[in-house]
Amino acid sequence: MTALDTAFAASGVLAVVGGLLAVTTRHVVHAALWLVVALLGVAGALLVLGAELVALVLVLVYVGAVVVLVLFALMLTRAPVGPDLAHTVGPWRRLGSGLLGLASAGLLATVLVPLADGTVQRADVGSQQVAGQLFGTWVWPFELLSLLLLAALVGALAVARRPDAGAPSRRRGAS
Repeated sequence: MTALDTAFAASGVLAVVGGLLAVTTRHVVHAALWLVVALLGVAGALLVLGAELVALVLVLVYVGAVVVLVLFALMLTRAPVGPDLAHTVGPWRRLGSGLLGLASAGLLATVLVPLADGTVQRADVGSQQVAGQLFGTWVWPFELLSLLLLAALVGALAVARRPDAGAPSRRRGAS
């Protein structure tokens, strides 16, 4: 086992553990922070594989924009920071979601296992080709994504600045 294999395995374990902790924690802020850990693990795996541009875009777009937007929206909407016990689900839903997760992992494994044993020929794509596609063909979807994130940020500000509907209004002179 080479050093690259060890680094890839370590970043893969980091991504899987971060992802599992992101979906199993009851703290919303902790879930967002564990998502950062999982995404950084995926970026580390991409770096080991030699896809530096894709790893950089993943860190910039997802960690730098989406997760920061989620944390910003949580702070602005005054969402509860502690454990969310009001939205717990029963054991049948947990079992069903676990089975669905295992089925998704099995489907992913059936696609990725042939890549590991070498029976599938890999395409030789360099970073310049990926950059050409990303900033040529796919530049407009990225721009639309940035507009969507901006609209979500403006929406979070509007929700945060709206007075509570259930709170009684206070007028001058009324007691």
